[in-house]
Amino acid sequence: MPETFTIHYFATASQYTSKNTESLPAPLKLSALFGELEQRYPGIVPKVLSTCGVSLNGEYVDAEEDGEVVIQAGGEVAVIPPVSSG
Repeated sequence: MPETFTIHYFATASQYTSKNTESLPAPLKLSALFGELEQRYPGIVPKVLSTCGVSLNGEYVDAEEDGEVVIQAGGEVAVIPPVSSG
């Protein structure tokens, strides 16, 4: 069985992918995540991911600053849209 991690999509990300959750191959560097998703869902980076936050195993991460972090098999990633207040 291939090693995978789980990615959860919320709000606009879920609408764009037509999925709430899927499994992706692991290990994967955090810096490669958006490229992987762009290949699967063309246009998702500029239309959705550019404004979303990302968490890895419950902790917010920055795809650029934390790009060397490796998403391991069994990990959980969430794509979280901006939260408005008011």
